[in-house]
Amino acid sequence: MDFLAGQTLLFDKPKGWTSFDLVKKVRGTLRIKKVGHAGTLDPLATGLLIICTGRATKTINQIQEQEKEYETLFKLGYTTASYDAEQPEEFQREASHIGLAEMNNVLPQFCGEIEQVPPVFSAVKVDGQRAYQAARKGKEIKLSPRKVIVYDFSILGPGPEPDTWRARIRCSKGTYIRSLIHDLGQALEVGAYIQELKRTRIGDYRLDEAWQIDEFVSQYQQP
Repeated sequence: MDFLAGQTLLFDKPKGWTSFDLVKKVRGTLRIKKVGHAGTLDPLATGLLIICTGRATKTINQIQEQEKEYETLFKLGYTTASYDAEQPEEFQREASHIGLAEMNNVLPQFCGEIEQVPPVFSAVKVDGQRAYQAARKGKEIKLSPRKVIVYDFSILGPGPEPDTWRARIRCSKGTYIRSLIHDLGQALEVGAYIQELKRTRIGDYRLDEAWQIDEFVSQYQQP
């Protein structure tokens, strides 16, 4: 492959890596500077991250605009400050009475064009600073709601532990799945947070076509 001329590469981002960690790894492996990603994933999230090299970096904005699909495991009855497992969970309310019927009753309010407030533990800029930087210092932050589109929000079934559930979401660019699950918990009056998040698709690009980073490095490492 001619990486300088431009390639669009699909990766399964490992848990704990930032999106830029993966960019740096690809850049170092190929020994080229022009490398960028088409859509950030949270460090605790896994799944599809598209990385473009060379002249293909010109297509990044176009890729970012495409529909996204995610699968998530979430827990009812608890919340966290980050809306995911980065921060300690706090018990809110007993949730064993919540089942598929109760969730399906409130899901329509989270579909279509909606307004959502990003998590304070996010990369949104506030007064020139990333929100998560201020949040980790204990500062109070107020973020404005944003319009996003949720094309589908489906509960797939119960998870492996009590009060955990799996869901699939199709949505537009800029949608925070953490906020979506948090808001679902609020609507159910029990609280909720994400335990696992995986991006499975961006437009026609699918996770099952993606490289594992170790395999890519093994095949394309430049001396």
